[in-house]
Amino acid sequence: MVPPKTSSLIFSQPSQKPLIMGILNVTPDSFFDGGKFFAAPSAAIDQALKMEGDGAAILDIGAESSRPGAEPVSAREEISRLDPIVPQLVRNLRIPISLDTQKAQVARWGLERGVRIINDISGFRDPKMIEVASEFRASAIVMHMQGEPRTMQATAHYHNLISEIFDFLKNRVETLQAAGIQDIAVDPGIGFGKTLPHNLLILKNLSEFKKIGVPIAIGTSRKSFIGKVNAEINDDRLAGSIASNIFAYWQGASILRVHDVKETCQAIGLIDAIENSNASDSEFQASQLPTHLVNRLRDEMGVEKCS
Repeated sequence: MVPPKTSSLIFSQPSQKPLIMGILNVTPDSFFDGGKFFAAPSAAIDQALKMEGDGAAILDIGAESSRPGAEPVSAREEISRLDPIVPQLVRNLRIPISLDTQKAQVARWGLERGVRIINDISGFRDPKMIEVASEFRASAIVMHMQGEPRTMQATAHYHNLISEIFDFLKNRVETLQAAGIQDIAVDPGIGFGKTLPHNLLILKNLSEFKKIGVPIAIGTSRKSFIGKVNAEINDDRLAGSIASNIFAYWQGASILRVHDVKETCQAIGLIDAIENSNASDSEFQASQLPTHLVNRLRDEMGVEKCS
């Protein structure tokens, strides 16, 4: 297949709201939803369509678990898991598709079929991955990970956490830019070779990564550090996930990778409505709030609705 001649920017478009990236795992062993959509293409496609309907701006699909302790799978196995799903997603979704993979062979397979973003948890360390992304003019998410999923939590140690992650991401961005890749986001890698204190410190200092000069992506959704703070099981991490994403948004994150799209969109929408409100008594400025929200507020206060 012939690579596309042009690729419109996804991350670098100006936007007042963060891009919500819906997570779709087609694995038997991902930490939160592993098994739900594995070997069930129709359920996976339905879930992707639901996330788009709930407000996702990007769909991120992955076929290899990166949970702590996960064993790697072959490129052939990844592709076999993706093959019944990705072509149908490309045909049926209006939003861009991101492929979560560390393998150049899998990235090429996806880009040939219409994937537009490569989300590489290894930070594009493989030169072949950079070559593929450059050839297809793909957008790229560069993540920091210390070690590899199978062993990363056993070896998490830093002399200076923020500066080490910053320097790694800045170096990778410069390398990708030198290869002609321009639409790039960085992800500090919550939970990837980081302890609970590491994760909290990254979130607290997330705004530092804005100095790299590209958008920040963050993935806190349903991760174990939330449970460690609040001693909850996986299914009870929704509130913590939303809280961490709101905090990340306030710290400058512009791409939020989440399992719970509808709930996250609702939370961000409310935050934006509050920040943009400009009301005096019973007067509401339609230019400041979405029309449906303005009408609801006017209706409750007995004020004439907007057209």
